Amino acid sequence: MTAPEEAVAVCFSVSVDKDDLGSFNSCEGLGCEFVIEQREEGGNNGMVWQLPTRIKYPNVKLTRPVTKDSQKITNWIAGMAAGIKRRTAVIEARTLEGKTIASWSLAEVIPVRWTGPQLSAEQAKVATETLELAHHGFLDAR
Repeated sequence: MTAPEEAVAVCFSVSVDKDDLGSFNSCEGLGCEFVIEQREEGGNNGMVWQLPTRIKYPNVKLTRPVTKDSQKITNWIAGMAAGIKRRTAVIEARTLEGKTIASWSLAEVIPVRWTGPQLSAEQAKVATETLELAHHGFLDAR
């Protein structure tokens, strides 16, 4: 029996409707929150009912150094000038060798924000970009 692989050193590959946006080295916001409504029942002082009402999905933020793949994001966003169309995105966590450890399919994705690099000759640091995506939940991978 082999031990399960863990995503210790990973990059995140992102595609939107099979358009490859490249790899990112940081991904935050994958998750969900179940909104709970509390109801007190008259005469029952020993408990409060916890009732789930809806699921909220935070925006996903992907960050990477600027590379030749940066143009893929600006092309994708420029293609929405005539109108925004919600799409399906797939985020794959991969090892540095390229093996997929886990993947998440996001429903009805739209870009919220793209932040390009801050370029300055006074500071010697890596130019990075961030892509923020909104979505309506996860698709079942079955």
